Amino acid sequence: MPPQGIEVLGRAGLSRQEIAGPPLTYLHLRLVALSDVFNGYSMPHFLKLAASGVALATLVALQACGGASTTTEEPSAAPQAAGDAAETGTLAIRANGEDFVRQGFTSRDGWKITFDHVYVSLSDITASQTDPPFNPEAGEELQAKAQVVVDSPKVVDLAEGDDSADPVLVTELEAPAGRFNALAWTMVPAADGPSAGYSLWLQGTATKDGQTLPFTLRLSEALAFTCGDFVGDERKGILEANGTADLEATFHFDHLFGDGDAPADDDINTGALGFDPLAALAENGEVNLDSAALEAGLSAEDYATFLNILPSLGHVGEGHCEEIQLTAS
Repeated sequence: MPPQGIEVLGRAGLSRQEIAGPPLTYLHLRLVALSDVFNGYSMPHFLKLAASGVALATLVALQACGGASTTTEEPSAAPQAAGDAAETGTLAIRANGEDFVRQGFTSRDGWKITFDHVYVSLSDITASQTDPPFNPEAGEELQAKAQVVVDSPKVVDLAEGDDSADPVLVTELEAPAGRFNALAWTMVPAADGPSAGYSLWLQGTATKDGQTLPFTLRLSEALAFTCGDFVGDERKGILEANGTADLEATFHFDHLFGDGDAPADDDINTGALGFDPLAALAENGEVNLDSAALEAGLSAEDYATFLNILPSLGHVGEGHCEEIQLTAS
């Protein structure tokens, strides 16, 4: 062996007996430059393995690839066992203005109302699995054992589609399997789109006794709803692993206008504003009002009725919500 080879191996801690073992080639000496490739060994230990011929095949393979690389790939993570991941499915959030919006209706004071657009701006949409079940009328805090949150505001048109259209799809998201028995959302002024600057935009036509009034109501009030279990013909929110389920934010606009098909002394009519107070504010053959114009134009009593109605618009089917009016205008 050349003296410089003995010197290198000697610095690595090999004894003369080990150096005198099987002849070492130039490849063995390249180990000094390749030390950072073999992270599991100290230099002296690896050189000892090489001197006994253990690592020669590895070195030859490295040299055959055109020289050693000083970078290595991190080991890939071990595959996750199927049982380690939480079971999930797809949860759809829908918004529904019911047949009052899709098909039109008659107000408590006899106006036939149809809608072209009902834009609702929804934010902070949160679906929860609660235990115990959340009762919005009990004044208790919602206790969630699982939640999913829609990460961006959504604006939907509840009048979208024909008379028989399904409730509008707001979004779909992956969610843990289980029973989602609470839904919360806020209504805040939209940042952009056709209803920018408003949380609720109602546009349509009202007709009575041969008079037709196009109307647009642009409301900037901010509202919040925290609702319990959906109440309707069938339960919603029961999500099985790899399955689908839906929840629904329902809006009852008969609370605002009343329902001409119900008795005059029914609660839906005695607490409603109706359309007459809005028709009285028409200019140039149309009603075009924002929140400020409603406050300025309505009587004090009618304006108070209007403000009291807004927090009651949100439901889950016929299920009730804890309702908060965040701002008055």
